[in-house]
Amino acid sequence: MVASEATPYAKTGGLADVIGALPVALASRGEQVAVVMPLYREAAPLLDGAARAYDSLPVQLGTAPWNVNVRSVENRGVTFYFVERPDLYDRPELYTEAGADYPDNHIRYGVLCHAALAVAKRLFRPDVIHYHDWQASLCAPLMRVHLAGDPTYYGIKLLLTIHNLGYQGLFPASSLTDLGLDRNLFHPGALEFHGSVNLLKGGIVYADAINTVSRKYAEEIQTHEYGFGLEGLLQSRSADLHGIVNGVDYSEWSPECDRYIAHHYSAEDLSGKRECKADLLRTFGLPADNVGRPLIGMVSRFVSQKGFDWIEEIAGELVREDVAIVAIGSGESRYEQMFRDLAAAHPDRVAIRIGYSNEIAHKIEAGSDIFLMPSRYEPCGLNQIYSLRFGTVPVVRATGGLDDTIDESTGFKFEECSGTALLTAIRAALVAFRDRTRWLSIIQAGMNKDFSWNASAAAYSALYRQLGG
Repeated sequence: MVASEATPYAKTGGLADVIGALPVALASRGEQVAVVMPLYREAAPLLDGAARAYDSLPVQLGTAPWNVNVRSVENRGVTFYFVERPDLYDRPELYTEAGADYPDNHIRYGVLCHAALAVAKRLFRPDVIHYHDWQASLCAPLMRVHLAGDPTYYGIKLLLTIHNLGYQGLFPASSLTDLGLDRNLFHPGALEFHGSVNLLKGGIVYADAINTVSRKYAEEIQTHEYGFGLEGLLQSRSADLHGIVNGVDYSEWSPECDRYIAHHYSAEDLSGKRECKADLLRTFGLPADNVGRPLIGMVSRFVSQKGFDWIEEIAGELVREDVAIVAIGSGESRYEQMFRDLAAAHPDRVAIRIGYSNEIAHKIEAGSDIFLMPSRYEPCGLNQIYSLRFGTVPVVRATGGLDDTIDESTGFKFEECSGTALLTAIRAALVAFRDRTRWLSIIQAGMNKDFSWNASAAAYSALYRQLGG
C-alpha cells in the first residue's frame, strides 16, 4: 500500500485510520502487507530504533535527483516503510501551513510514488500495489508508462482507493516538467484536466481496478452532482469500480473498553452511559440538569460539505426544542462564530470547543444521545459507525457511507438537501427519544451491528484475488 498518512504515525483524517487498520486486518488473514508513506516530523518520535532498510535510494524526477533513505518498522504483522527526506517531509504540518497548501506538494508526493516503486523493486515485491488518493496516484502512470519496459513490474496489478473525490491533486501544466513526466501524458485521456495536471485522474486512468469506501459513494461519484468533473471517466470505468465500506477499530472505539470515557457499558448493561452523559456535560461546563434532556453531539469539520449551512439555517428553531448541544471541531469562520453565538445566547444548553481533542471526541460519542452528521456527501464516514457502537443514535443525510451504514432500525436519515429536511429528521429522533421502549430498541440494534475491519479486509482480499485472475 502507498499512502500519505497512517495512524499512529501521522493523521489528518479518516485515510490515516484506514491505513492504520486495514493492513493489520489483512495481515491477520494471512496476507503479506507493506505500507510506504513519508517520514513526517510528527512520526519521528515513534521511529526510534527503526531499521535502515535502504540508504540513498535513487529517485529521479526529470533531471533532478531526489535520493531518499528508507526506514522500516514492523507493526502488528505489517512492514511500514518510511521515505526519509527532511527537506520534503520534516515540516510543521502534513499538507498545508497557515491555511495554504505547500507549493511543492506535487514534488513531495511525486517523490513518495517514485520511492514506493523503488521499494517494490528492491525491498518488497508485491502482487498488488494498492495506492490511496491523489497523493499516491502517480504510482500508476509511472509504472504503466515510465517503467513499462522494466520486467520487475510485469504482472503487478494496480488498485486505487478513492477516499474523497473532492481532492484530486490539481497542479499547473508546468508541474509535468518538475515531475519528470512525458509531455505525451498531458492529454484528456491521461493526466490533463481543463489545462491542469490532475494526479488522481492519472491514478484512475491507469488502474486495473478502482474502489471507494462505500457502495453508495461508488454510485454517486459517477453522477454530475458528486463527480467533480470526473464522472464521465468514472462511468467509463464502471465495470472496474467497486465499493467497500470502511471498518472501524473496536479496540479503540467501544464503550466496553474505551480508555477516555467515565464509565464502561455495553448493550446488555447501559447504566454507564448515563454517567458518561453527566461527565460530558461537566467537560463542556453545562448544568447537570441537562442529563434528562436529549443531548445532541457533533464531532466535525465546520464546513458546508458537512451540512453546516443547513445547521445554520435551522439553529434558531433547534435551540427552541428541549435539547442540549455540544460540538467540537473547526473550519469556516462563519460556522465557528455561529456556534459561539449560540453558546453565548444559550449558555445553559449549548457548548462549543474550537479545535480537536481525541479524548473529547470519545466522550461525545459515549455521552451524547443523538449524533448529528448531516453531510452533503460523505464517502464513508466513521463517526456514525462509532456512534452505533456507543448507543448514540445517528441523524444523517442519506448519502455515501452514511446511507450504507444507517437504516431505519438504527437511526434517522433525510434525503433532501435542506435545513428543513434536517430539522424534520432531528424532530423524528426527539419523538423517538421520548418513547423509552422504542429508543432502547434503536440503541440495541445499533450496538449489535458489526462494522469491524474483518468484513472489509475479506472484501479487499477477494478483490486482490479477482485482480490476479
